[in-house]
Amino acid sequence: MTIKTIDKDGLLLCDLQARAFEKTCNDYPTSSEVFIRRFMNSDISKMLDDGSFLQTNLQPADILERIDEQYGKSTYGKVKYSPNEMFWIGYIYRYFAYTYDYSSKKVYKLIKPGELRDVFLPYHTLDPAQAIERLLEAKHYSPEDQMSIERQFEIFKRVRQGLS
Repeated sequence: MTIKTIDKDGLLLCDLQARAFEKTCNDYPTSSEVFIRRFMNSDISKMLDDGSFLQTNLQPADILERIDEQYGKSTYGKVKYSPNEMFWIGYIYRYFAYTYDYSSKKVYKLIKPGELRDVFLPYHTLDPAQAIERLLEAKHYSPEDQMSIERQFEIFKRVRQGLS
């Protein structure tokens, strides 16, 4: 697996997502983790994943509105992360999805918001690529191994279908 180098479009998406996450600290009624779960599984995150978001003129406030449209308004949860934590978490999630070419949903399944919050202080000054690498090392996750397992599973499915 090759990790994609971040480019201008990727940096724009990282910044936009980070600003949307940060905006939730004052302008969104749910807890930070509820918002992040909703966002990472949302239609708007799919637009960020495939790059089609760059063809729009949506701003962070518009992203929050789209999340409410998709899931409905909620006041569930009380724990709010700090604006700095939310900005960094949003940036890291998008950087990870963009450079590894993973969906937001997959990135969210790999690393939960609480895990990112736990490493915010020691990792927020690192280059995002280094922070992601350390997070994956701590989880003993290797993208190359995962690709091999997925490839083996696809072969197994084809063989099994041929036997049916």
